Amino acid sequence: MPLPTIRTTFSAGAVAAFCAVACCAVALCGASPVVAQSVARGVVQTDSLWSQSLGLRKALTVYLPPSYATDRARRYPVLVYLHGLTGNERNWVDAGHIDRTLDSLFAAGRPEAIVVMPDGDDGWYTTWNSLADMGVCRADTTRKERAGSYCVPWQHYDDYVARDIVNHVDQRYRTQRGARYRAVGGLSMGGYGAITLALMYPDVFSAAASHSGVLSPGLVGPSPFVPSARLAANEGELKTASLGLWTYLWPAFGRDTIGWAARDPGRMAARLVREPRAGVATPKLRFDCGVDDQYIGQNRDFHETLRTLGVSHEYVEWPGAHTWTYWSTHVAESLDFLLRIVGTP
Repeated sequence: MPLPTIRTTFSAGAVAAFCAVACCAVALCGASPVVAQSVARGVVQTDSLWSQSLGLRKALTVYLPPSYATDRARRYPVLVYLHGLTGNERNWVDAGHIDRTLDSLFAAGRPEAIVVMPDGDDGWYTTWNSLADMGVCRADTTRKERAGSYCVPWQHYDDYVARDIVNHVDQRYRTQRGARYRAVGGLSMGGYGAITLALMYPDVFSAAASHSGVLSPGLVGPSPFVPSARLAANEGELKTASLGLWTYLWPAFGRDTIGWAARDPGRMAARLVREPRAGVATPKLRFDCGVDDQYIGQNRDFHETLRTLGVSHEYVEWPGAHTWTYWSTHVAESLDFLLRIVGTP
């Protein structure tokens, strides 16, 4: 595999160290997804929880590490992994084989953690700009998911993850409490969710990682990306910037630039720099994108924004596109990054 293009605010020495870790992680993921019989296996199960933020019951996929059942006195850090648009709580296991990657990472000596994967619908992990039409949602017969768990009466998807899911996991499992031991990752829409949740709730998540994330959703031209690229100034440009996802984006973000600006990761980072929270550390961020991905310009723009703000982060570009082949190949890197943060004593 060709070496990645790496763009980061870290020193050359830190970049070299990261490359070594990333290449090691890729080797784990690039092999066959079948874990050797000698590797201890974690347990994947499904929970059901009532979400006060959404107003209905949702499913939650939970991965418990190999030692969880035997080491009854031990408490574990928590990673939350978010799916992409049209996905569900099973995607990271069924399509991404994240459980097998975790088994391999833990067998290689990485600190163990509980990993939870929520059902985020097509909600963009944000509080929506307007309430959805429940009648229209319930009448839609094109979805595989039943209306009772998909048609959400109150779309507070950010609070759902940062409050409801975190509380559920802390109450049900032996977790290490606090942001110091909690991080969030995701792909595409989930990459957007991971970065924005960490920036909005640094008191809940100490780190975030994104694969192929929608990280500068209002970005318009030129292509290929140049640092002088700008954000959309009207609804017509917002539609262009949506890259074909307008029907999914406008209910959550709105039809005007005010709603989009409020949900823009770069502006969230700028607010956090401008108005730091006393006693709360700025979350550590890592994101990557395939060079053939339609969101490569957005990732480069977010990297440039963070660089300009002086926000330390890790950014990597690899060969690949917006596919599960790319995500399953590189998930070990984001897991390794997050585990080193939340799992370090």
